[in-house]
Amino acid sequence: MSLFRLVASAVLMLSQLGAVAAQEWPTRYITAIVPFGPGNSVDIFGRLMAARMSELLGQQIIVENVGGAGGATGTARAARAAPDGYTIVIGGADTIAQNQTLLEKPPYNSVTDLIPIVLAVELPLVLVGRNSLPPSNLKELIPYMKANQDKMQFGSSGVGGATHLACAQVMRAVGVTLAHVPYRSAAAGIQDLISGNLDLYCPVAAGALPQIEAKAIKFFGVLTDQRSPLLPYLPTAAEQGLPGIHGNYWLGIFAPAGTPEPIAAKLTRAALAALETPAVESRLREVGAAIVAPERRTPAYLKTYVPEEIASWARIIKDSGVEPR
Repeated sequence: MSLFRLVASAVLMLSQLGAVAAQEWPTRYITAIVPFGPGNSVDIFGRLMAARMSELLGQQIIVENVGGAGGATGTARAARAAPDGYTIVIGGADTIAQNQTLLEKPPYNSVTDLIPIVLAVELPLVLVGRNSLPPSNLKELIPYMKANQDKMQFGSSGVGGATHLACAQVMRAVGVTLAHVPYRSAAAGIQDLISGNLDLYCPVAAGALPQIEAKAIKFFGVLTDQRSPLLPYLPTAAEQGLPGIHGNYWLGIFAPAGTPEPIAAKLTRAALAALETPAVESRLREVGAAIVAPERRTPAYLKTYVPEEIASWARIIKDSGVEPR
């Protein structure tokens, strides 16, 4: 038998074995890595999806919280895992896009080390402030910031994080420089807003909505191009004269590169079915997450979206003056 035929036979045998393995998969539990600690929006999303996907796949998906390095530690672990379908990771705008620029030597390449399973939800960020600020809307806040920038502070949940970069974009668009106060959590920053010890913050809407509705803090704008379908009564910054702010935090599911296509396809089908489950959709709405349109949920869309997001956030990070760490 010629060498060509031997190689062709080997390739055919391997593909057949792979197809059989994919048909049998999963035969044991799957690990879903959440690259942050428990209790935040990423963790809530991950656990909600894992519970429903477990039912659909017939095997338990165990959520493992692996925090550290702005989500890079857990994401890198997933990228290095065996590409057999038994490890997935919850990825977001920060871990998948922003970290490629924020980290001087990222421990993973989001484009080549991971494959997309599904783009799932978006969580808008909002600009909020302490109640004792004189302005009552963004149009009034802009001149107030310009006149008082040497006295004002804005908070975030960490240098280079989504909340920091969102507020940094606002400051750059207005043309002011405010002192930055990083907090260990969004809850701590919002609490300082309530007590009047901080001027401005740019959290995920879900984390601030109860305080906005209770009028414990002031709302100044949703930091996305269009109003959120979950918050249609809240105006955007663009509507109030401050366009071009990219404050949209998204979440999806990824697997290690090399995961067999039939297994990846099963994961995608389970994730899509989970998103279409009324109980899941209802709970996501409760935490301020909007499920993306059907045409944007596909792996093909996410494959093109990730490089675009990396490039967009690279420009924003450069403009904000944040140095890679």
